[in-house]
Amino acid sequence: MTRAAANEWVFPKGALAREGWELVVDASTPGWSHTGLRVAELEAGTTLPLPVGDVERLIVPLSGSFTVEFEVDGARETVELAGRESVFDGPTDVLYLPVGAYAGLAGRGRVAVAEAPATVRKPARHIARDEVPVELRGAGRSSRQVHNFGTPETLDADRFIVCEVLTPADNWSSYPPHKHDTNVPGSESRLEEIYYFETAVERGREAPTEADPYGFMRTSSSEAGDIDTLVEVRPGDVALVPYGWHGPCAASPGYDLYYLNVMAGPDPERVWNISDHPAHAWVRGTWDDQDIDPRLPYGAAPRKGQA
Repeated sequence: MTRAAANEWVFPKGALAREGWELVVDASTPGWSHTGLRVAELEAGTTLPLPVGDVERLIVPLSGSFTVEFEVDGARETVELAGRESVFDGPTDVLYLPVGAYAGLAGRGRVAVAEAPATVRKPARHIARDEVPVELRGAGRSSRQVHNFGTPETLDADRFIVCEVLTPADNWSSYPPHKHDTNVPGSESRLEEIYYFETAVERGREAPTEADPYGFMRTSSSEAGDIDTLVEVRPGDVALVPYGWHGPCAASPGYDLYYLNVMAGPDPERVWNISDHPAHAWVRGTWDDQDIDPRLPYGAAPRKGQA
């Protein structure tokens, strides 16, 4: 196996800019096949097109509000996405668009569009903020908040699984390290994964203007492939996980960490089945006698989970 170059799957903000988008990950990205992501900063009066293609899409406001005009089979519709002030203000409403839809995005703020090549046309759906399941995972310093707006339990999509994670300052998420790069029915599924990051000064803290919010991400090799990621991440950075053990993502002291996950793969079943790293799986058991971090939830009533 050829040794991986360190951090070769990580791209800083702006490195993948294209056609009015700050970030584009798609099938033209070397080594990438099953998932995509677009991110843009829109100003008032600006419209970005989403042309017809063989992809399904989930439009996720990161900050601000947006109007989406879309057309499927000649039928036109307009949806107002209320959005949110920032990714650290709880969940947002989202819009699912099926294969073959054309859309135009207008508004002011930052918006992400998750994508996956698909063949089965599902119905378009606007999921309101109060419909988004908010889950608290882990406990203690492994506490994090997950917004499950694009998971199989919430959204009837063809291929992708989409969610977002908030990790308070000092905490670890995507932990224990886990992988999903081998097809073991009922146990593990094959899923590419995109991590798109935002960071901010810890909620409730004051910081000097020169503060530089950041976090860390780690990915390491598995039998499926060689990968070596250990990197500081900042707003607008993206990391790709084609295979391998990934985690933790660490929120540095003083700074909260956010990431948007987009997953899809070649297996016929749309399911998130993972294997924990055998050296670190025991850590899950330590959560049983710990409480959820009292700083959570951010902006919504949660349910406690252990995934």
